[in-house]
Amino acid sequence: MKPEIEKNASTEEKIKDAAKRVFTRKGYAATRTRDIAEESGINLALINYYFRSKEKLFDIIIMEQLQLFIHSVMGLVNDPATTLQEKIENLISHYIDMLTRNPYIPLFILSEINADPKKLIAKIGFDKIAHENIYLVKQWMEFAKAKKLKVNPIHILINVLSMTIFPFVASPLLRNRTGISIEEFNRLMEERKKLIPIWVQAIINVS
Repeated sequence: MKPEIEKNASTEEKIKDAAKRVFTRKGYAATRTRDIAEESGINLALINYYFRSKEKLFDIIIMEQLQLFIHSVMGLVNDPATTLQEKIENLISHYIDMLTRNPYIPLFILSEINADPKKLIAKIGFDKIAHENIYLVKQWMEFAKAKKLKVNPIHILINVLSMTIFPFVASPLLRNRTGISIEEFNRLMEERKKLIPIWVQAIINVS
């Protein structure tokens, strides 16, 4: 009987990092475990030992990134010490920083949302968080009532998320058609940290 191979954390991370790159570049369906082995420089048998299958590896990566993407902002949106405007600015800045470091996250999220949104929400525990208890939501409702705004707050949320996240989803197309480098693209995203709150405020002002 062969002795159990001791799993190594650095090897596991190397495999996951390679898998993120390949899944992002080729898409889930077109990716083979062999592609991940070639990208990571780790043999196929060892990848199967660590993760059993491409499906399990993808699921692990998805859950880690979703938890990072969603739960990392809970402290920001529930901070009683910041104003509504500051929360919006902090949220936009936080997501742009995260997506600049991890540009593959939006594609992973879209893939899982399209597959089974209810299952996804349950898996990350987001179904246990009542949106009305989020401090940001309470502040928005108070603000909307005081300003007598008629616009549905979901429109504001959609605009914030789309203006922040969509450029990263469209990054390959944008960079290909405009000829800008990844460094230039990232500088544009830094500019959006200041611009998006201004645009959101303009939307609120005419609502």
